Amino acid sequence: MHSGSCLCGKVKFTIDGALSAPVACHCTQCRKQSGHYFASANIAKAALKVAGEDFVAWYRSSEKVRRGFCRNCGSFLFWDPPAHEWISVAMGALDGPTQLQLERHIFVADKGDYYRIADGLPQNEH
Repeated sequence: MHSGSCLCGKVKFTIDGALSAPVACHCTQCRKQSGHYFASANIAKAALKVAGEDFVAWYRSSEKVRRGFCRNCGSFLFWDPPAHEWISVAMGALDGPTQLQLERHIFVADKGDYYRIADGLPQNEH
């Protein structure tokens, strides 16, 4: 069981199930929304329970994906491909230790020029 919340606490969630190994996305959309790159883990949608759903706003960033954030404090919380049975949860929104480590970096062709990726993890161009 994992739990998490937004910065202001209006949105709280629990995950009753396993988290995938987290991935760091460096795409332009994730960088623009999060302010840097975005680390997330995938979970089964059925495992996610959200309290304060009225404070979750959804932004349709493409035909395939919507991004969930707190409408009060702006915390970026979810990356949801509605056609799938899984959803990505922001690692930074989780409470306490997760016992997980980044698995890889994706969309590194879009990464910002102000930082280097030097952790030795696999890097996918897209």
